[in-house]
Amino acid sequence: MRQTILFFYILSLACPVLAGGGDKPPVTSTLILRFHNVVAGRPLVLNDSTNSYTNKNGDDFCVTAFKYYISNICLIRKNGEKVSLPDTYLLINAADSASLEQTLPNIPAGKYKSISFFIGVDSLRNFAGAQTGALDPARGMFWTWNNGYIYVKMEGRSSRSTAKLHRLVFHIGGAKAPANTIRTFSQKLPRTLKIRDGHTPRLDMAVDAAALFQGKTPVDFARLNFTMGGPNSVIIADNYADGLFRVTAVKR
Repeated sequence: MRQTILFFYILSLACPVLAGGGDKPPVTSTLILRFHNVVAGRPLVLNDSTNSYTNKNGDDFCVTAFKYYISNICLIRKNGEKVSLPDTYLLINAADSASLEQTLPNIPAGKYKSISFFIGVDSLRNFAGAQTGALDPARGMFWTWNNGYIYVKMEGRSSRSTAKLHRLVFHIGGAKAPANTIRTFSQKLPRTLKIRDGHTPRLDMAVDAAALFQGKTPVDFARLNFTMGGPNSVIIADNYADGLFRVTAVKR
């Protein structure tokens, strides 16, 4: 009897130790991405026909719609280790101020030196049919006739456009060669991003709509003013691959 009591007494002392001896959950925090839409350094103002912008070809234009997806976000630690953020699909819409600030939860603590992501929607999700959340077709970024997503949408007007009502329509998408328009953005951060408990850092990004019309192939609106996939979308995607996004600040 004494042995039994002694056994349970020892067990009662050991149980709290065992219960608390497991691995602690990893430290994570939240990262905010703030997007600043611009045109060649000027703030983007939708439907501003009285104060138009000019592309590299010298063509005037105004912007009536500007929307884009980013996905497959990856943060790179100072030691080179990559931290991927799975199932992260963000849709930014210049007409929706709430979409200009996106929250990324559960980022592992550490020091990060760079960031990369897809401009668009990866091929796996692109061919999975209509979905929900940021990928909901109701958001106006899904081609029902083509079973795929529009990665970047810019619409507007230019006096140089030969289209009806001088319209500009650039709907960039496509995930199959030779019309694959998924592009990858990658940049070393202006300073180290520190993710730690109790802090919510922020990355500020400038997103330049003018990048669609300059780069490898400067666009003349008299010749190219409409595209919905295909070879002309490849031209636009190649243009903005290196100039659409730029991290301008790391706020701690």
